Amino acid sequence: MKKALIATALVTAFAAPAFAQTAAPAAAEEASPHTLTTNVGLFSSYRFRGIDQTNGKPALQGGFDYAHSSGFYAGNWNSNVSSGAGFPDGNLEMDFYAGYKTSFGDFGLDVGGILYYYPGSEAKALSAKADSGSVNNKELYVAGSWKFLTLKYSYSVDDYFSLRSSTGKETDGTGYLELNANYDLGNGWGVNGHVGQLNLKNIDNGDYTDWKIGVTKDLSGWVVGLAYVDTNAEGSCSKGEFYCFYNTLNDDGVVSGSTKDAGRGIAVLSVSRTF
Repeated sequence: MKKALIATALVTAFAAPAFAQTAAPAAAEEASPHTLTTNVGLFSSYRFRGIDQTNGKPALQGGFDYAHSSGFYAGNWNSNVSSGAGFPDGNLEMDFYAGYKTSFGDFGLDVGGILYYYPGSEAKALSAKADSGSVNNKELYVAGSWKFLTLKYSYSVDDYFSLRSSTGKETDGTGYLELNANYDLGNGWGVNGHVGQLNLKNIDNGDYTDWKIGVTKDLSGWVVGLAYVDTNAEGSCSKGEFYCFYNTLNDDGVVSGSTKDAGRGIAVLSVSRTF
């Protein structure tokens, strides 16, 4: 999460008349243990773990983060999505998360949990065996970092985004392992890279690897980014593979609109800012 803000101290000295005591310096203002930041971004396409969530259309994203100096944090993040990406009748993703972070020199540790929630969606439309209610996903995660590298593992404690196999087998226990790199080049420039592996339980052709490489430039607080995202997910629409998504999917399970290989390679342009 974001670093705690440190308040500046102003010490004012006053000239004293003869024989009078010199005034004591003003006490330094204590740094607040609380930090609250907000963020907003516009992306040419929303890719989650390499998979297209908006059918190639732009995404407006944003949220807020609270951090305490003890290391505990919580936050919320939101984005528009396409119902055809597995969220029947849904068009909004809301993430809620909390955890604890600490560091030891160049090393860091981050543990927490996250809820992915899609209000207005209907999980039953994904499978006759799926639970009723809105599509959601609950995960626990642990991450270790060293300088500009971070290794993170996420574990689904419930059906992975409400998915069930055609025979009703549950998908809890799905895991995602990822390695991320963010390197500061100086003068506002940065480069980043990512590789991840999803192991989707009990779903045929659900496993895949995704990767990303990108560059960013800070322009007076606005960060402009360009990245190439790709996967080896099985999404050929001519073969009817698992990651071929329609534009829309309603709560009766009826699909419509154009189809796209949701794991295809694509360049993503973005502009974002944290306040």
